[in-house]
Amino acid sequence: MTGCHSAYAETDAAESKTEVRNMAVAQESEAQIGDYVTEGTESYRDFVVDSVLHSDVAGDIHYCVSIPDEYGGSEAYSLYITLPGYQGLYFQGAAMNIRTEEFAFEAQKYHDNMIVLAPQLEDWGKTSARKTIALTEYFLNSYNIDREQVYISGYETVVKARTPVYFVIGESYEYYGSEPFRRAYQEIRRLYEEEGLSEPETDALAVLDVKPAAYLTDSGVTNQHGGGGRLFSRDRDIMGWLFGEHKNLPIKGKNREL
Repeated sequence: MTGCHSAYAETDAAESKTEVRNMAVAQESEAQIGDYVTEGTESYRDFVVDSVLHSDVAGDIHYCVSIPDEYGGSEAYSLYITLPGYQGLYFQGAAMNIRTEEFAFEAQKYHDNMIVLAPQLEDWGKTSARKTIALTEYFLNSYNIDREQVYISGYETVVKARTPVYFVIGESYEYYGSEPFRRAYQEIRRLYEEEGLSEPETDALAVLDVKPAAYLTDSGVTNQHGGGGRLFSRDRDIMGWLFGEHKNLPIKGKNREL
């Protein structure tokens, strides 16, 4: 009987501990209603690796981020978002997007006071688009960001926003060639025409840059899909255009085929 009583007592104690733990978890969940972040504990170069935004709308969003040490919140910083390419999705490994691509690091050469955000997404479709929007909005609302200096590479933009778009691709892109980029570029130009913009205004907002094979092969790149991004991230004309230097470039005509 004593042993049996002891077993019941241990069971009661275990159940009590479980109830306390469940109450603590419930209280923590209640305290974290709305979006919140679990910060990553590792780093790569100057990026915090694998932080997670727990979004009520979009679910968990993994990302890497570099915030300058000087950022204190009193001064507005610019925000650059680089989206994953060939090897940057989360299932391919934490921080694979910044380990295999240089856009995040090359961008830092153009602005000192800039937060660089590198989302790790799940696909190249609508799920990732929703998560990118949710993550961007979180940073806009949580940090002092100059909303006139928000830059993004990797997705199409909206004509209504008058956001400048630079299409760059190799002419022999292995997966589907350069034709989809050409069609997208022409469609954006058509929409701007419907909006009443002049040709020079449209030229400043939409650029098509189809790189010839020699642009890549001369740098030792034989795979345009896997190696093009490495060259584009180091191209002063492309990155300079993105960060505002395009205002000083002679952008003329409907095409910038090189």
